[in-house]
Amino acid sequence: MARLVYGMMQSLDGYVDDVEGTLVMPSPDDEVFVHFTQQVRSVAGCLYGRRIYETMRYWDEERPSDTELEREFGRALRSKPKWVVSRTLSSVGPNATLVNGDLESFVRRLRAEVQGDIDVAGPELAGSLTELGLIDEYRLYLRPYVLGAGKPYFAGPRPPLRLVGVDKLGPETVRLTYVPD
Repeated sequence: MARLVYGMMQSLDGYVDDVEGTLVMPSPDDEVFVHFTQQVRSVAGCLYGRRIYETMRYWDEERPSDTELEREFGRALRSKPKWVVSRTLSSVGPNATLVNGDLESFVRRLRAEVQGDIDVAGPELAGSLTELGLIDEYRLYLRPYVLGAGKPYFAGPRPPLRLVGVDKLGPETVRLTYVPD
């Protein structure tokens, strides 16, 4: 049975992007980039909300200007199946499946059919899955930036969480890992 793991980079004040909907902060350092590449390699697939899927489409192709780290990340991400939850998209790109029906039924079936971790990204999607009691682990990647407003990591109230891990990644990133209590 698959586990759903929700993890995103966020500012110290809890936002995953600013009020314009752009990426939170400058790109992470090389050590964190390597961490995310290894994480993508280890997951069974990615369950995305529409907005994060559209952001991650950047990695659908390699560019001559990409660094070797970027090429490795892109190759790892392109190799993984993606399930995209959206009421507005009519199609999705390569190695992706559009999910626009009953979210709970789809995710319960996905969890039963897939082995390993499924990366969840997108605060609204994660909020819906949290309300359904389907998120198994929360990974908060904190960086030393304060945005003051924007889209929060948590889209609504959360059940009690228990801290199970703290990891320093690179010179400025801390990962806090929580599970529902």
